[in-house]
Amino acid sequence: MDTAGKCPVMHGAQTTTGKSNMDWWPNALNLDILSQQDTKTNPLGAGFDYRAQVKQLDVAALKKDLTNLMTDSQSWWPADWGHYGGLMIRMAWHSAGSYRTADGRGGGGTGNQRFAPLNSWPDNVNLDKARRLLWPIKRKYGNKLSWADLFILAGNVAYESMGLKTFGFGFGREDIWHPELDTYWGSEKEWLAPSDSRYGNLEDPSTMENPLAAVQMGLIYVNPEGVNGKPDPLKTAQQVRETFARMAMNDEETVALTAGGHTVGKTHGNGDAANLGPSPEGADVTEQGMGWMNHTTRGIGRDTVSSGIEGAWTTHPTKWDNGYFYLLFTYDWELKKSPAGAQQWEPINIKEEDKPVDVEDPSIRYNPIMTDADMAMIKDPAYRVISERFYNDPAYFSEVFARAWFKLTHRDMGPKVRYIGPEVPAEDLIWQDPVPAGNTSYDVDAVKAKIAAAGLSISDMVSTAWDSARTYRGSDMRGGANGARIRLEPQKNWEGNEPERLARVLSVLEPIAAETGASVADVIVLAGNLGVEQAAKAAGHNITVPFAAGRGDATQDMTDAESFEPLEPIHDGYRNWLKKDYTVSAEELMLDRTQLMGLTAPEMTVLVGGMRALGTNHGGSKVGVLTEREGQLTNDFFVNLTDMNYAWEPAGSNLYNVRDRNNGQVKFTASRVDLVFGSNSILRAYSELYAQDDSKEKFVSDFVAAWTKVMNADRFDLTA
Repeated sequence: MDTAGKCPVMHGAQTTTGKSNMDWWPNALNLDILSQQDTKTNPLGAGFDYRAQVKQLDVAALKKDLTNLMTDSQSWWPADWGHYGGLMIRMAWHSAGSYRTADGRGGGGTGNQRFAPLNSWPDNVNLDKARRLLWPIKRKYGNKLSWADLFILAGNVAYESMGLKTFGFGFGREDIWHPELDTYWGSEKEWLAPSDSRYGNLEDPSTMENPLAAVQMGLIYVNPEGVNGKPDPLKTAQQVRETFARMAMNDEETVALTAGGHTVGKTHGNGDAANLGPSPEGADVTEQGMGWMNHTTRGIGRDTVSSGIEGAWTTHPTKWDNGYFYLLFTYDWELKKSPAGAQQWEPINIKEEDKPVDVEDPSIRYNPIMTDADMAMIKDPAYRVISERFYNDPAYFSEVFARAWFKLTHRDMGPKVRYIGPEVPAEDLIWQDPVPAGNTSYDVDAVKAKIAAAGLSISDMVSTAWDSARTYRGSDMRGGANGARIRLEPQKNWEGNEPERLARVLSVLEPIAAETGASVADVIVLAGNLGVEQAAKAAGHNITVPFAAGRGDATQDMTDAESFEPLEPIHDGYRNWLKKDYTVSAEELMLDRTQLMGLTAPEMTVLVGGMRALGTNHGGSKVGVLTEREGQLTNDFFVNLTDMNYAWEPAGSNLYNVRDRNNGQVKFTASRVDLVFGSNSILRAYSELYAQDDSKEKFVSDFVAAWTKVMNADRFDLTA
């Protein structure tokens, strides 16, 4: 995309095409998603432990420095009204606000706003200046402070410096050092293209394509001028509601965040957006890594152009107060256009003393403004009721906003055990997916003996443990085996978890947990480990799968069933299951799930081969079970997959016959997910390795290591 001069009131774009492998062979399976954030991109080295470093941080000194920065206006990018609070809050907001519940991607947990595409999104115009203003502080505190933590903390301190009592703050966000190119932001080829393509029906926001949450390419939330730039507060309200819901917010939180975000700071559109230069990724080297520079007319202070909308929302934009609701309810509002040509709402017959002053000259006053989303807060009936309550009870508004801001900025950090620092709230919040501490003092061997005597099959034990753990996603550290939520609503009824089989297995494992003092979560994982050990022994390998006790059991009251719905699997290549046929291929779906689980391509390969050998397919299907020794942890899947004595042929939807070339008999059936390990050049290389005669022990060893990684993915208590 050409990002020159782009802001939400700008013009078209053009595309360029390189000559990568995917350009030459666009239908090939692209495994790049599994090699993002390779350790070679991290200059700190494998031995660096940010969690240990940040615990040494002088938080009081850091916050003092940040507070001083808020009013230390720099001539190269002067602060509005001498206070950078609004700019820092917008930076923190847009860092965190890209989070979406569908896949847990986005958010402020990695400092990804430093890199493209986010650093050059139209909605992030001039946030590069906020990050550059923070550089002296980052330089001072060095590796004890990540950019990711600094971005969010700067927003917190900005609010505190303007009078808000915040709810708390947790350090612990570790920086990435390479763009998150695996995140799907949409299929559009042009910034801010009309949002129609994102919806099955533009009139029904719930039809927005998953996993997207923002309404247009390059926006964080909704178009501030209205749906596709056409003002209509009621229609905008529908998009706001759906967008914020996809970012884990309810109606009250949505109104609080909208109002609280617009209580301070201003929008910028006092100039011609056509005068802006390219975004940071497209700018000349002389711009020092910044973008949207205006070398034609004055482009700082009152003449800044960012969104294209021009003005402050409140009378006192550097003060936390109830002025947003006061203005919204006190005056009638009419549509106007900003100097940059953007649609905005302005009050009719406003008192002079209610107008905010100019950012550079306090003797000049201008009308406040509202966006279409702001007008939705009083035009939509449900939002209006909430807005009226906030207007009449400012203390309640401040409390709700502080909690919603904390949720917004911490939602993708995972369980509270990952939070670090003196300002971590003591309260357990349901959206943090709390899990009580588990017991570690029981006799593990005695528990394993009871499981072994219970008569469960290898498939039962391994499948249940896998289903419990596979929900984990590293994007927002949700899901996983800890908590044993597989026995609670909604997970116990998910089709992918085979509810009848699951209930039968749990009826055996839960009494063992009760008898021994182990948690159900631990017993489920132990059973899976035991199944792997038994299968390995049957194949001639005596192994012990590593196990760490201490998982806890969550209760239904600790579980927000609605927020877990996006975690429901609709496919699982590891168990050879698709809920239905999708536009996206089964193998691409598997790559997405693999990346979310934090697995590499070799780990994916060995796990699929092992799971097929163990007979863990959904519903007991034999598709892809390329062995006559099902239940034994052998490398037969790879041996037969790479054997040229077998030919492959289509046999139905996502089904293939594996036919013996010598006698013409169908030996096995397989899915696309199975065969891609023999057809894709990279995956075949891994498969050939595991098919070798000298790789039998390596196969078992690698399978156990990958299996253990999945079982322990959510054990943050082991590394906190």
